Amino acid sequence: MSTPPIESKDGASSSNETEATTPEIPPFRMPTMEEIRAQEVWNNCAMRSVASGVMGGGLGLFMGLFLGALDNPIMQDTMSGKEQFIYTAKQMGQRSWGHCKTFAVMGLIFSAAECTVEKARAKHDINNTMIAGCVTGGTLAIKGGAKATCIGCAGFATFSVLIEKFLERHT
Repeated sequence: MSTPPIESKDGASSSNETEATTPEIPPFRMPTMEEIRAQEVWNNCAMRSVASGVMGGGLGLFMGLFLGALDNPIMQDTMSGKEQFIYTAKQMGQRSWGHCKTFAVMGLIFSAAECTVEKARAKHDINNTMIAGCVTGGTLAIKGGAKATCIGCAGFATFSVLIEKFLERHT
């Protein structure tokens, strides 16, 4: 038989009720050897870069399919339905492969640069993202000359920082 909680003048109940509602702190669990090994593999810059390149390639593939499907042939009025379908399929294939390569290289370079800078600086902050964005933008625009490289560096660094701020990954 339990006793009812005793209420004080202000309507608060006794300490018996507060003790019952206090959440219990879960015990600390040490990671297993498999978890430690998986973390070590993922902390490898080469592994992280390859994974980012593959994911970027997949994103580029789907973007190319979508954008290729939106292309309308110039001679649409004179083409039959079969010719339009063939034209659209070719455009989707060409765009998919082009976007796949571009996004794979972009993901690989950005991830490798960010990981390398982070390990060299031994810090995880927004400066790593800015430097990696500059390296990526400059590398992708290097064929256009020095001016294009500088603009690519500044543009991609700015874009990277804005995305990072938007996602609030670093506080």
